[in-house]
Amino acid sequence: MTAQAHPVWRSGLFVPVNVERFVAKASSRGADVLQLDLEDSIAPADKDDARKLLPSVVERLAKEGKADLLVRINQPLELAVRDLEAAVLPGVQGIMVTKAEGPDHLRLLDELVSRLEEKRGIPDRTLRFIILVEAPGPLAQAHEIARATPRNIAMTLGAEDYATAVGGVPNGETMLMPKQQILQAARAHGLMPMGTIGTVADYSDLEEYMRVVRLSASFGFVGASAIHPAQVPVLNAGFSPAPEAVAYAEKIVAMDKEAAASGRGSWSLDGKMIDIPIVQRAQALLVRARAIAAREARKAG
Repeated sequence: MTAQAHPVWRSGLFVPVNVERFVAKASSRGADVLQLDLEDSIAPADKDDARKLLPSVVERLAKEGKADLLVRINQPLELAVRDLEAAVLPGVQGIMVTKAEGPDHLRLLDELVSRLEEKRGIPDRTLRFIILVEAPGPLAQAHEIARATPRNIAMTLGAEDYATAVGGVPNGETMLMPKQQILQAARAHGLMPMGTIGTVADYSDLEEYMRVVRLSASFGFVGASAIHPAQVPVLNAGFSPAPEAVAYAEKIVAMDKEAAASGRGSWSLDGKMIDIPIVQRAQALLVRARAIAAREARKAG
């Protein structure tokens, strides 16, 4: 899947499927993606009931049609298998694979999902994988994990679990290196790099959170998860091109066409040399801006 074909997933709101008041309001929160959770927000004793509720929750939210639907599954494997039995459904766009162990782990889950898709009449590879790397061993295999299966579409670092695994604290400084490794692996293999520089646990200071989101976007990240609805509009705004950036990109693309007609490969704008990489970034920004506009129209429809 090319970058142009990637969905717009600026904001993914976690929704515990066994809490009706959260499910009832989920579609109204403005998130690009609703991340239906079978993992951390569900107590171990409640997981079986959550799985039973999932099909009706998916049917309900898919009918509302405001957001894409992902399901976050558990580790270890015996829980993941039961989760997939419940989660491979029409209307689900993807599976959030937690605590990815390595490429063989992804290929095994791919095979399980393929069998369930075939059994349930869902076209092959409809459900994509959003991979969570949450320990230093798997991080060392980030490139192998990213290219493990064509089902992969996005990759992120689970900062809280990763920090625990290395005996550290998740903040902008400590997570900078591993998050950049995830970004590099994702981009190298055509996946969407998801996340922010830091952690999603603190949502009390939204002004600071916006700063972090915009910084993360400047690194190349395209979206992140939200654990509270207040984070959703910040993510949507922070991971969208600013209007002035769109206008500048349009100017670059238009002037590049004029330059090309004159046989020039580079030229200047506002005292800055413009060449092919800058034009390509401008073109990519406009593609994303159009995709975001389409996403917002879907929410309004």
